[in-house]
Amino acid sequence: MFHFGGHMGADRIDPRFVAGTVLKRDVFSETVDGYFSDAPDEKLVLRRLEDVPGWARPIAQFLARREIRGLQAVQGIEGVPVLIDANRAGILRVWSAGTPLNLAKPATAEWYRDARRLLREMRRRGVTHNDIAKPQNWLMTPEGRAAVIDFQLASVHRRRGLMFRLMAREDLRHLVKQKGRYAPELLTPSERKILALKSLPTRVWLATGKRLYNFVTRRLMNWSDSEGAENRIALEGETLRAQLMGEGVREVVLMPFALPSKGVGVYAFVEGPVATPLPAPDLTQEVRALPRINGRVAEDLLSLVALNRMDELAQMLERHPDLADQMAPIVAGRLNLTDRQLRRG
Repeated sequence: MFHFGGHMGADRIDPRFVAGTVLKRDVFSETVDGYFSDAPDEKLVLRRLEDVPGWARPIAQFLARREIRGLQAVQGIEGVPVLIDANRAGILRVWSAGTPLNLAKPATAEWYRDARRLLREMRRRGVTHNDIAKPQNWLMTPEGRAAVIDFQLASVHRRRGLMFRLMAREDLRHLVKQKGRYAPELLTPSERKILALKSLPTRVWLATGKRLYNFVTRRLMNWSDSEGAENRIALEGETLRAQLMGEGVREVVLMPFALPSKGVGVYAFVEGPVATPLPAPDLTQEVRALPRINGRVAEDLLSLVALNRMDELAQMLERHPDLADQMAPIVAGRLNLTDRQLRRG
């Protein structure tokens, strides 16, 4: 592994790092926020690699090397993560402040111009991101500027040949797709042409790569990209609630979430002591008190916890600051730490 600055670092996490909340966990890494003990005001993010299972370690290290190379190559560009340290134990960077694109939904030309500037500067360094089709990887900063995160699939090209040009064009095409989704009235004629014509890598991916991706993620890693085929809560909810409403239980709330490889999972929030009924929900979290607004359970907040959509939850709690203390232990004890998307319909 690389150490930031080009030197080999000790294969351990900086002892000054104080871990906070787990943001995401999958078979390849665990992402947690935190800070240095001697600088508590600067928020950091650590992608922890030391606890990856042995069978997944080669892939995890491969992805980590790509991320480190990509981050090192783009340091100094406004809008990319600031890398602090990297070794076999993890990748440490400064927190990128901002709102994910799917929440910010920028409707002015300024943000998209700045996003193109960011891609242009990355291209000058020979870097393609390769994963900006995900709106979660784009941010709108508090200043209204563009930022991009998650460089696990990034490529650093020594030569500016055909493959580099094709991949750079794909980055641009995916940015234009985001613009078409959130601000279609701002699309220029040339951008509409970009959207109308899929590039060669896209056509090859749809014909071959996506099949391999689906096999690896769905069969080998137990991921799913098309959850939501049936409403399990409608079918099983009454039975599950009855089983969970044991002695001392005041309320049970059931929420759907993306269950790996099996469609829709059921996440139960139980206000009171949890017994062990069978069959049980896929995830059951005992909570001391459910959040309530005007006496009614705030199910929209619980839904975001079940889906592990912490950015959206933080924004909602800004509108309901009185619920922050109630939600804190629920968030800390949440059981779904993946970023898999639940797709309805």
